[in-house]
Amino acid sequence: MKALLGTLSFLYLIPAPGFAEISKSQFEQLTELCTPEKKSSGWLGLDWEIDLWKARQRAAKEGKPIFLWEMDGHPLGCT
Repeated sequence: MKALLGTLSFLYLIPAPGFAEISKSQFEQLTELCTPEKKSSGWLGLDWEIDLWKARQRAAKEGKPIFLWEMDGHPLGCT
């Protein structure tokens, strides 16, 4: 079993055929491309309520609707 794990961990270090390493500038370009823009993260600046009852009270007081972001199932997607 240890020999199998050793072999598998060694194979993980071998680059896949057809794939070359990328340069630092290419990595930085890819990172910038994959990083969301600040305008895409505006929802982080909202004053979210995590308690539904408090959200209902606040919505009634301020005369605003409730946006409910709800999920069913395991939070990590494990079922």
